[in-house]
Amino acid sequence: MNNHTVSREIWLKARLELLDQEKELTRLRDRISASRRKLPRVKIKQDYAFHTNQGEKSLPDLFGSKSQLIIYHFMYGNDWEEGCKSCSFWADNFEGIDVHLANRDVSFIAMSRAELKTLNAFKKRMGWSFEWVSSLGSDFNRDFDVSFDAEDFENETATYNYRPFTYPMNEHAGVSVFQKDPDGSVYHTYSAYSRGLDILNGAYNYLDLVPKGRDEAQFEYGMEWLRHHDKYSG
Repeated sequence: MNNHTVSREIWLKARLELLDQEKELTRLRDRISASRRKLPRVKIKQDYAFHTNQGEKSLPDLFGSKSQLIIYHFMYGNDWEEGCKSCSFWADNFEGIDVHLANRDVSFIAMSRAELKTLNAFKKRMGWSFEWVSSLGSDFNRDFDVSFDAEDFENETATYNYRPFTYPMNEHAGVSVFQKDPDGSVYHTYSAYSRGLDILNGAYNYLDLVPKGRDEAQFEYGMEWLRHHDKYSG
């Protein structure tokens, strides 16, 4: 944090210099977004079944009436007592956006390997309303590199963020995007993991505006400070 104090005129000069950098970043982000939209797509040939509050659904079913689908891969193993606190932080930031996305032809859901009843209980505790489905019994999470089993590490086949992955943790976060054609065919268009998810967290982007920033340097693990929103002491 910089505590150097100057006149308004000097501050404005520095602010305008930073504004040039911010505009450069905005233009770069626009170019990257355009490149993302031009990525080729991969047809999904596997049949996946998911547990939802409306019964079992296939991947095409999850689109509803929309032609685009975003899935947030929420870290919640089937033997976990509660959902990942980091994913819960992200969920606090995407709670309520599904109605806006729906008006741009996008369905949005969260997905985890925990049982549906477990997800529903945690969802109620946290006060969330977004759709959350279970992929328990399906290879979907493993196929999209967010869930791993012991054999994946034993055989050194685990991949996360498009690189070999050796840290023995079975669940990880990510986001995947799909497109459905009028004939019902589904295609994978994009996935992001790790720091690629930062842009999806509005609270972190607000923290990046303040003098202290995210203020995580003193922690051994950057998000060590984080709690489920019902566990903060004050």
